[in-house]
Amino acid sequence: MSFKNSVQDLTLLPEWAEQEAVILAWPNVDTDWHPWLHEVQITYVDIINAINDANAIVILLCRKQELVLIKSLIPDTAKVLCVTCDYNDTWARDYAFLTCESANGNVPVSFRFNGWGQKFDATKDDTINRLILASLCQQPMQHCDIVLEGGALEIDQNQHLISTRSCLFNASRNGTLTEKEYVDVFTHKLGAANISILEYGYLEGDDTDGHIDTLVRFTPLHGLVIQGAYNRPNDSHFDGLFKLRMECQKALPTHAIYELPLPEMHNQDGERLPASYANFLICNKSVLFPIYKQEEDVEALKIIQNAFPNHKIVPLNCAPLVQQFGSLHCITMQVPCDTIKPEIIEKGQTGVCEL
Repeated sequence: MSFKNSVQDLTLLPEWAEQEAVILAWPNVDTDWHPWLHEVQITYVDIINAINDANAIVILLCRKQELVLIKSLIPDTAKVLCVTCDYNDTWARDYAFLTCESANGNVPVSFRFNGWGQKFDATKDDTINRLILASLCQQPMQHCDIVLEGGALEIDQNQHLISTRSCLFNASRNGTLTEKEYVDVFTHKLGAANISILEYGYLEGDDTDGHIDTLVRFTPLHGLVIQGAYNRPNDSHFDGLFKLRMECQKALPTHAIYELPLPEMHNQDGERLPASYANFLICNKSVLFPIYKQEEDVEALKIIQNAFPNHKIVPLNCAPLVQQFGSLHCITMQVPCDTIKPEIIEKGQTGVCEL
């Protein structure tokens, strides 16, 4: 279902807006990464290096006791600002602030986070914006008192916002919040001019109830990247992802469609893992792209290069990340330029250092 509204004073910036930083939270032994901790930490180091190569610093949330290990794993020349704090988990996409443009500069906007509908304890994650990140920003943080995760939203430069019904209307997030009330939030808090709430598409093993960043992504050249299953016609995902493509074509008929193949991955317990190629991060002139050491990687890389002809595609092994049912976009949150205080960005450019 789609809606049109007038753009408000705050406008959520698309991911391809020029970035000065990317927020990550370091995986440690007390998070759910414990069984794969070394492999996941190596993946984080690779992602940190790729973010730096894309001309952004990393704001790394971490516990104080992890600093020695972090400095031993990350090159001294890396542009990493370590911000010590405690948190439940490392899915920064879903609890770090969003950035909106305004006439007075970029404004951080935060929402409540309750562990994807109270599935997991998120009491510490829910305080990160207020207690830690707000003080880093140039403008005062605006808070909206509803549950909403960053991975649930996608927006383009024309303020067309897309999300999924399965996520938004999970009653454990916002109870009986209506469609009109969501539309009002997206319009008045995030400046959405057009809103499409998609009905179809879901990946088995996805704890987020169908975040849009695992399914459909905008490109700066009027394109849509869609996680499909055309290569697996007998897969349980085929019907839903086929309907998702049809739905997207109806909602955004003038957009070019770039459909990705679907890998099939299971963990050691036989559970299907939600390995999505759509879970990439646009970082300045690069696209940090998750690969999973599967045969579909080669085709997916060709498709994403066609979707982003003016970007450098950087493949990163995210097979360790998907063991915890997420991927590259889920662990990152980009920060557009002129959002963080200049002195903090400058400090982060001096090597691996502490705030």
